Order: sequence, then C-alpha cells, then structure tokens
Amino acid sequence: MPECLCYIFHNMAYELHGILTGAISLTTWEKVMPAYGGEPESFLNNVVTPIYKVISEEVEKSKGGTAEHSVWRNYDDLNEYFWSPDCFGIGWPMRLDHDFFVVGPESKSTANNAIVLSPDKSKEKKDEEAEDTTEEPPAEEIHEPQWPGKTNFVEIRSFWQIFRSFDRMWSFLILSLQTIIIIACHDLGSPLQLFDAIVFEDIISIFITSAFLKLIQAILDITFTWKARYTMEYSQKVKLLMKLIFALIWTIVLPVCYANSRRKYTCYSTKYGSLVEEWCFTSYMVAAAIYLTSNAVNVVLYLVPAFSKYMEVSNHKICKVLSWWTQPRVYVGRGMQEDQVSVLKYTLFWILVLCSKFIFSYSFEIKPLIAPTRQIMKIGVRKYDWHELFPRVKSNAGAIVAVWTPVVIVYFMDIQIWYSVFCTIFGGLYGILNHLGEIRTLGMLRSRFDSLPSAFNVCLIPPSSKRGKKKRKGFLSNIFQKMPDEKGAIAKFVVVWNQIINHLRLEDLISNREMDLMLMPMSSELFSRKVRWPVFLLANKFSTALTIAKDFEGKDEILAKKITKDKYMFYAVRECYESLKYVLEILVVGNLEKRIICDILGEIEKSIQESCLLKKFNLKVLPALQAKVIELAELLMDGDKDHQYKVVKALQDMFELITNDMMVDSRILDMIHIPQINEGEYVYLTRDIDQLFEGVNSDIETLLFANENSIHFPLPENDPVIEKIKRFHLLLTVKDTAMDMPANIDARRRISFFATSLFTDMPDAPKVRNTLPFSVITPYYVEDVNFSLKELGSDKEEDSIIFYLQKIFPDEWKNFMQRMDCENQKNLEDDLRQWASFRGQTLCRTVRGMMYYREALKLQAFLDMAEDEDILEGYETAEKSNRALFAHLEALADMKYTYVVSCQSFASQKAKNDPHYRDIIDLMIRYPSLRVAYVEEKEEIIQRKPYKVYSSKLVKVVNGFEQTIYQIKLPGPPDIGEGKPENQNSSIVFTRGEALQTIDMNQDNYLEEALKMRNLLQEFLKCQGRRPPTILGLREHIFTGSVSSLAWFMSYQETSFVTIGQRLLANPLRVRFHYGHPDVFDRVFHITRGGVSKASKTINLSEDVFAGFNSILRRGCISYHEYLQVGKGRDVGLNQISKFEAKVANGNSEQTISRDIFRLGRQFDFFRMLSFYFTTIGFYFSSLISVIGIYVFLYGQLYLVLSGLERALIIEARIKNVQSLETALASQSFIQLGLLTGLPMVMEIGLEKGFLTALKDFVLMQLQLAAVFFTFSLGTKTHYYGRTILHGGAKYRPTGRKVVVFHASFTENYRLYSRSHFVKGFELMLLLIVYNMFRRSYQSNVAYVLITYAIWFMSLTWLCAPFLFNPAGFS
Repeated sequence: MPECLCYIFHNMAYELHGILTGAISLTTWEKVMPAYGGEPESFLNNVVTPIYKVISEEVEKSKGGTAEHSVWRNYDDLNEYFWSPDCFGIGWPMRLDHDFFVVGPESKSTANNAIVLSPDKSKEKKDEEAEDTTEEPPAEEIHEPQWPGKTNFVEIRSFWQIFRSFDRMWSFLILSLQTIIIIACHDLGSPLQLFDAIVFEDIISIFITSAFLKLIQAILDITFTWKARYTMEYSQKVKLLMKLIFALIWTIVLPVCYANSRRKYTCYSTKYGSLVEEWCFTSYMVAAAIYLTSNAVNVVLYLVPAFSKYMEVSNHKICKVLSWWTQPRVYVGRGMQEDQVSVLKYTLFWILVLCSKFIFSYSFEIKPLIAPTRQIMKIGVRKYDWHELFPRVKSNAGAIVAVWTPVVIVYFMDIQIWYSVFCTIFGGLYGILNHLGEIRTLGMLRSRFDSLPSAFNVCLIPPSSKRGKKKRKGFLSNIFQKMPDEKGAIAKFVVVWNQIINHLRLEDLISNREMDLMLMPMSSELFSRKVRWPVFLLANKFSTALTIAKDFEGKDEILAKKITKDKYMFYAVRECYESLKYVLEILVVGNLEKRIICDILGEIEKSIQESCLLKKFNLKVLPALQAKVIELAELLMDGDKDHQYKVVKALQDMFELITNDMMVDSRILDMIHIPQINEGEYVYLTRDIDQLFEGVNSDIETLLFANENSIHFPLPENDPVIEKIKRFHLLLTVKDTAMDMPANIDARRRISFFATSLFTDMPDAPKVRNTLPFSVITPYYVEDVNFSLKELGSDKEEDSIIFYLQKIFPDEWKNFMQRMDCENQKNLEDDLRQWASFRGQTLCRTVRGMMYYREALKLQAFLDMAEDEDILEGYETAEKSNRALFAHLEALADMKYTYVVSCQSFASQKAKNDPHYRDIIDLMIRYPSLRVAYVEEKEEIIQRKPYKVYSSKLVKVVNGFEQTIYQIKLPGPPDIGEGKPENQNSSIVFTRGEALQTIDMNQDNYLEEALKMRNLLQEFLKCQGRRPPTILGLREHIFTGSVSSLAWFMSYQETSFVTIGQRLLANPLRVRFHYGHPDVFDRVFHITRGGVSKASKTINLSEDVFAGFNSILRRGCISYHEYLQVGKGRDVGLNQISKFEAKVANGNSEQTISRDIFRLGRQFDFFRMLSFYFTTIGFYFSSLISVIGIYVFLYGQLYLVLSGLERALIIEARIKNVQSLETALASQSFIQLGLLTGLPMVMEIGLEKGFLTALKDFVLMQLQLAAVFFTFSLGTKTHYYGRTILHGGAKYRPTGRKVVVFHASFTENYRLYSRSHFVKGFELMLLLIVYNMFRRSYQSNVAYVLITYAIWFMSLTWLCAPFLFNPAGFS
C-alpha cells in the first residue's frame, strides 16, 4: 500500500516540521505537538493496527477467496482510496469513524434485509428505529459511516472483461473480418478496385459496426464500474455518461446516413490526365470522416510518443483537459510510452504478423467459403431426415451458421499461431546477434579456449584506471583473439578457472582424473603471458606429434609447419620438452651428469635453430624414448626409495637411446674422458666408456647417475614438483578419450554456457568495493530441507530415492563414492543425505547455490586486492597463509551481500522440534552468513487476559544456537493474503542494498554464474530506451529434465519460454514482465511502490506477474539478459504438472478480470497492446476458443447430418469438401497437437546445441508421446481458465517436489481429471461416432479422416494420457 504509506509519511513530516519550527496548529491554536506518542508502541497501536484491522476484516469477508470480489476490498482498493482527495477526510490523528475504516456495508445489508423480510416485520423494525431516535435526539446531524465500496475498479467474473480490456484489438479484428468478407464477395481482381465507388462504400460500412462496438464498450464500462460509484470522482462519472451518449448518437447517425445515401454519389471531375478521373462521395462518407477524427489524433500521438507522454504526465491545465477524455487521472498507467526506435521496431513486427495473418485468412479461410455459401442459399431442402431446428428460417441459415462459425472462430484464434511463427524467426535472429550458441559443443570449446583469457579479461576483470573502459569489437570480427596485455590478467583467469573446476568436483560432476585433466597450473610464467593449458585440450597431441616426426621425411621447416599448424599440438610439444628439462634439472644433481644433459639439450636446441634437427638426430627412436620417460615419471610420482635403482636404470636407458641411437654424430661421449675438478680441487678421471654400460650385473654404484650424490630421489611429497611431474605424465599418456572431458552432460553445459557468455555484451565489471550491494530472499514453507534417511531408504530397494538417484545420475554417484574414498555406504549418512538432497528440489540445494554469490565476491575481491605472490600461491593456499587479507574479504563480502530465507512455518517447526527445524539450523551452521526470517507467535497476559503477539524476527546461528538480530512487533498475523507473497513482504524489511533477487526454494545457482552478478548489477545504471531498468530478467536452466520423459518435455517447453520467448518480449516488443524468481529487482524502487509481489487473496494468485504489471504501470522498465542463468526445478509427474498448469491457468483467469490487465490494455498503444495480450492471457483464451471451435464444428456437422442438409448439399450441389473448413481445422490442430510450442523450442535448441541435435530431440520427443502430453495439457489449461473466469475457485495448488515419480491410483486420476478431461473426451467421442454413423452413405472415409483426425486424437488423448504416463494407474 505505497500511497497509504505516503499519506502517513507526509502527515508525520508536516507534524515534525511544525514541532521544529514552533508552528501553531490551525485546529487547536496551540503549538504543534505529536498526534501520537507518549506511550510505548504508540505508532503500532494507533496507526498501523487500525489499518491492519481493516485489511484483515475485509479479507475475512472474502471467505477464503470464494466470495465475489465486489463484496470486499483488497489491497488495491484500500491503497487507491488514497489516490483521491477523500483520503484527507481521515485526518491526522486518524478518525477511526471515517468511512475508510468501515468494513461491513451496513446500509446495503439493511436494504437487502428489508427486501427479504415480510412487510409487518420491516414495519416493526422501522418503529423500533424511530423509538431509538426519539429517546436521544441528536444535537446536530451526524454523518452515518458507511462502507465506501470498491475503489476505481470492480473485478467482475465475465468473459466480457476480455473485450473491455482489449476493445481496440477486438474491434480491429471484427472490422477486419467484415472488410475481408466484403472484398471476397466482390471478388476483386486488383487492389486498385478497392477505390471503386461501390466497393469503397461497402467497405466503409465497417464504421457502423465500429459505432455499435463502441456502444457496447460504453455500456460495459458503466455496468462494470457501477459498484465503485461511491468512490468514483464526479468527472469520471460525467465522462462515462458522455461516452455513452456519444456512442448512442453515432450508432444512430451512421446507419441513418448510410441508408439514406447508399449509392447516391456526389461526384466532381478532376483535371484531364490525373490518376483519378472523378471524386465521388456521399453524406455517409462525410459523417464517417468526422467519426474518424479522434482516431486520427490517436495515430498522431502514437507516431510521436514523446509528445503523448508529456501530455499524460504533465499537470498543465491544457494537457489535463486534452487527456481527460482518454486518460483516467490515476497515479498509475501514465507516461508508459517507449522511445521512438522501440516503437518502430515492435510496429514493424506486428505489421508483418498481421499482413501474414490477413493474407492467409483471406486466401484460405474466407474467400473459399463465398461461392459455397451462395450455392447453399439457393438450394432448398424440402424433406428433412431428422428434424429442422429452424423451420421458419429460409435459405438454409442453419447450414451457413454451421459452416461459417468454426472458420470465424479460427480467424480469431490463428493470430496466436502467426505470433509463434514470427516469435521463432525474430527470437532466433536476436539470439544469433547476441552471440547465443557461440560455443555449443566441446569441440568448439577446445578450439576457442585460448581466447577465453582475453574474453574473461574484458568481461569479468575491472578495467584499470589507466586503460579506462574496455572496448569490444564488432559482431562480424573475430573477437578476443589476442592475449590480454595487462600484467596478471592470465593469472587471474587461471585462478578463477581452477576454482570453477574445483567446485565441479565438489559437486561430483567430474571425477578426480577429470579434475586433473581440466586444471591449469599456476606459475610465475603466467605473468610473462606464457600459459600452460589444461591437459584435456592437449590430449594425445604429443603422441600425434611424435608419430608425425617419426615417419617424416623432408625439411625441418615443413615438419615445424605441420606441428605448429595445430596450436594445441605445438603447446603440447613445447610444454613436454620444457617439463622434461625441468624434471632433469631437479632430479639430476651430479656435476658431470648435469654437464652431459646440458650439452645434449644445447645440441638439440642448436639443431632446431639451424633447421638441421632431422640431419643430426634420428627421430624414429622417439617412441622408445617416450616409453622410458613415462617409466621415469611414474617412478618419480611413486616416490618409493627402494626403487632408486629403477630411476637410475631409466636415466641410463634414456642416455643410451639418445647418445647411441638418436644422435648421428655424438660428441657427448668424449666428455666422459675429460678430467673433472671436484669441489676439493682433486683431479679424477671417469671410468672407461665400455665399463659404463656393462648391464644389470655390473656394480650399480660405479655407473653414471648411480652415485648417491648424482640424483635427488625421492622428491618431497608436498613439493609443487610432484604436481608438475603428474601433469607431465598426463601429457605423455592421455589418449583421445580425454577430448570428451568432462563426460557429465551438466558439467559440459555449464562450462559451455560460461564460455559462451564471455562473448556476449555485458557491462564492465566494477571492483567489488564499488559493486552495488544486493540481497537475495527465498520464501520457504514446509518443503524438504534435506532428504531424511527414512525417505532415502525403503523396504523395497527399487522404491527408494537413493536407488532412483543412482540410476538417474550414475556418473555422479561414482564420483561421490570416489570423493568419499570408499566402496560402501557405511559411515556416510550425512554426506549421503547431502548428495541426494543436492539432486532434488530441496532448500539446501538452493542455499548452497545462493551462497555461491558470497564465495564469488570473496574470490573477485581477492583478485582485486591480492599481490602477485598471493595469486601465485593460489586461492586456497592464500586463504590459509594470509588471514588478515581474508578477514578483509569476508567483511567486504558481508557488506555487499545478504541472504535471507523467509521461513513461514519456522516457529511452528521449532515448537514441535520438527526435523526441518534442525536441518535449517544445520544450514545456518554450515553457512554462518545465512539469515532466517520468520514470524513468531506467542501468548502474553495483558490485564489477566491472554493475547497472541506476533513478531517478525531475523535470526542467525552463533555457536550452534540461534540468536535474534532484529525483532519487529506486528499488529497481527501477516498471512492474510496469498501465502507466498505475504511471506516475502514480511521479510523484505530485513534485506539490504540497492538490488533484490527473489529466488524460489526449488532453484539453484553455480559459482561460474555468480561471478557475473556484479556485471549484471551495473545494468541498473544503464538506460533501456527512455529509462533505466527496474527489473532485470534472467534466463533459467531447468535441471529436472533428466528425471522423466514428462520432465524432459516440460524442461524444453520452459526453456523455450524463458529464452526465445522472453528475449522477444523484452526487445523489441517491450512487454516482458516478471514471470518467476530469478529476476533482480531495483529494491529501492519496488519497496516504495508496493513491494515485489501483490498479495491480495485470490486475485493475486500469480503474484509474480503482478510485480511486473505494477513496475510497468509505475513507469518502470523491465529488461532481459541472457549472459547469466539460474537453475530451476519443475514438476516431474503428470499429476504434479497438471496441478501446476491448473494453478497457472487459474492465475491467468484472475489476471483477466484484474485492474492491472485493464489499465495496461487500455493505456498501451495499439501494437504494444497486441504484444501484451498475446503473451499473457491471450494464449489461454486462444487455447480456449480453439477447443470451443471443436465443439462448434462437431455440433454443426451433427446438425447438418441429422437434418439431412449435408446429404442434400453434397448430392445436389456436389459440394464435396469445403477447402476453408479443412484449413480451419488444420490450423486448430497446430494448437491441439502441441505444435504451437514446438516451433520456438526447436529454434532455441538449434541455436544452443545445433539444429541437427534439435531435430533429433524433436523426433525423439514425438516418439515418447510429447504430442499426447501437450494435447492433454491443453485440456487442463482451457478447463481451469474458463471455469475460473465464470465461477471462481482459483487457489494455490501444492504440487510436491519429490524426486521419485510415484504411481497414482485410478481413483486419484479419476478425481483429478473427470471434469476437466474424461467427461469432455467422452462427449467428443460420442459426437464423432454419431457423426460417423449418419454420414457413411454419401461421404468417403478419406474425407472423414482428413476432417476429424485431430479431434479423434484429442479425445483419445484426454481419455488415455493419465494412464499412458502412469502404467499402474488402474491398480
């Protein structure tokens, strides 16, 4: 209630100003004193509690949301009361006898009772009232407080609300249909014939229809706002009445003018040679031109949005007068116009959509019906086979209605299909332009990996003050190819990359070996821009290079070109050579041995420089040498002191291979006979060369490398040398299998998306100390925190969660057991619970993901502040050695990030010592910066009477026990509206910072995505069109797709909506709202404008989208960004999915009758209104009328068959098949078979994974009965949407988020689907059977199948799907 808060704030501010200035009150003529004060909790008791009681009592009148909206006031009604000057009658201090505080409509209820009571009783009641008034005559006339009723708007359940909110669209479609029919009837050969006098006069008759539609609109406006007449301003009442009068006048004037002037033209000839020979007009044309004056003004205002915005927001008297007719003077819905470029973009989009739709409708739906209609009207049926329903109607009107109605219904519905087609095209183009799918596969990742450090430097490293803002190159250029110039930039990338890989290992997505292959070593060489790439990039490259060199014959330059052509092969050869030099330098310490090795290496390097390596060395020996080097590396890694003789033997074998077999002209052996001077300056001679290699039986002490002082073995275990030797060994031994690293699909997806996102356009990252502080809030009710051991186990192994998870995630289970370093499950209870819980939709998974934000901030602050030495040590090592630095990082992260879990039932769980309470405490112990907010309820004795006291508390855990940080006393229980938004709004006070991300408890996050959060927050500082964004939309990844085939279908459907769908909604259509909970809010903007979710009972069931409506209505802006994604879980079983679909359909039907939809539909310009309609409630209404079209078609055909009309028409007129009817039914089948959602899905999968993969997945989905699922889902949507609009019943439906897909009994399935699917399925099947029985004598089976196949499919799907996707459903 933001305006209510404004009323309180301004009164208190005025009061404070009076106190400070010593002003005199105009009412008491004394010094201004505080209206409330002098006692504890005065503000709570005297200001907050009275308003709370009004809200609470009004909600009680709703009877749990089952009562009509018109009999009680919701949050919007109470808040909008403060939009009118009447609110000043409340006064300050507030008058509790004011109408605002009256809850029961006394006067109305009394009147109603008088009608119900008998005349005698009502007379007695009047006498009693008269006696009461005569006993105590009032000194003056007292105003009787009465219930003020609804404010500005009344939510009435009716399908007319759709016409009322989007009247311009329906008028446009109806008038366009009339125009198309007129053009088709005249059978025009050229567009120029439209200007023929007769044709043109018939076409402009559409304005008579327009006048009637405006009359209906004016009547609906008065009817639907009648119950808000008490709070409506007088000027608004006058405007509604004037609109009705004008509509009536035009409804009379236009038809009269048309009738009187039809075919009576007044013509004027033009000059000779002009394009038009003469101008003809009638009085009706003049009247129509006057009628269109207001539309012409609207067109001008549409084309100049800046001027129309100024008129709406300006308080100038002229602007008020001009906008009074079209713009209600309310606080919301004004100045929502976009900039000129955005207007042109979405106008072009809708012109293309509408042109395609109308050309298709004219060519394939309307025009083919004209000739058959004329023939039907000429044919008379003398004898009816069954019964004529309309005996007095001539010209076979029933047949015409039966044929035309399905086509007209499809005409109003198929624009949704055309929107999906163009959404696919434009969404795909925008995805390509935004570098989506830049890296789709592991092969693309490997080929572009060497450009990642540069991309990382540009995107995620703050620009230095010297260099200033970083520049990106154009779209078509090959960006980020050069290494970053900044010192330490590559080292920072290595630190971050290694942290990402380590976290993938901790999450068991990769194995130990995969981690070793993917890590990048830290070394001081990084500061000289010399990178040691991960081994998985260099896998098998060295062996391939050896094979090439071994078999090569030719010049050195050609061999060098072959090896350097593959950059990773060159990296592998160079690193292996340098690693071997390093190992020998560390291992060999004898002077003679060192000299020999130095000379051999010098000879090799000299040969390479002089391009004579092939002449001086025999490279065919390289494989044998490789085998000896591998043997040496394995011995060094083993580090067994008893194997020193094996190390010596390996070194001697290597020396023998090089000197005897490789070197063509070996002068190294001569060095052995040269006198050497030791440290004591004694001269000695080495043994004869023949004695050096006498074999194994000779005394090893007397051989080269055999002296104890010749080699340093074993090497220290913790020495970095061992890590380098391990990497060296991997480079030598790893084969092709490493090129498929990582094997886990989720790890591949995450790494590929992170790499792709580095090539997208994102704001420069600020330093952590300059990052906008932000908070995350998660509403939690009673869902699982962790899986208990009882849930994980079961009497039957096949039914246990842990068994199920092992089958779904076999590689992750294997990695987990490897990480635990054991082969059985004993002593692993806590770790096992965590492992399973992190793969379900649990709170602990969400908390772990959200705490990655804090980890990312610490890591980024470390890179901002650490010295080169700390970076070289590595993040983990520096954390242990430099405690002062990391204490600073902890404090900085806590300043910038706050995470609050709003636990609705925490107090009751605590009182019952529920296991969930213990699990939440354990979470706070594991993550000390986690905060939990909840509402505490306790009893206090006041004046010997117990009272319940409610407090909102924020707690943390210290030394294993919870400790209260803040406590705010409440006027009563806060859950008086919808549970989830109330839960959020009661805890939002504990959040901090300038941004707020709302996260559901079935979501997840990843470290690599958390690293981009500070970039995302910079979007708040950039303008999107006219204004900076107030909500930042993010994409979601559905992580439950692998659980079942249904979960896979849902994940692809959701993925297409949250990517290609929302991409188009944000740009160019500019109608994206808030659809879920990864979005980031401008906290200051929303906390002062009603919070992040509306909470009125029933009407705000889909609370998420209302936050977006509210933001746009209050001149906010919502953008969408695809470089950051958050994990999201979805329902996995058919019953769970159906409950979710029912909840969403219920929410959309409540949106349909809401004031937000009405205001946006009326105040958006025409094309933006079309975008708004077809991306919100329009999808559900189109689905509904597509199903209604099926019923209309079947009942129409049944009428034709049973009456004998169809037989007569087919036999006598030889009308075999009406083409437009088949086209209409084919259009419906797009929606029925779920193909409508298939197009964007295929495009998005193609962009991100490749179009061949998309085609394979789409075919596989059809084989797994995806069409059956989507058709069944259509029935769920249409049933609950239509029923709720007419009868109400919208409510939150808990679906459960268990991992296992449980089998549902037949009784449960029948209870869930009897009304929504089974009854309708049987009805359709009965109609089809009856139709088939009566049409067989004169119609071919092929025609029957072509016309009815989609209806048969839909009816069978509605009857059988619950059992197809639940094999044990009949048990």
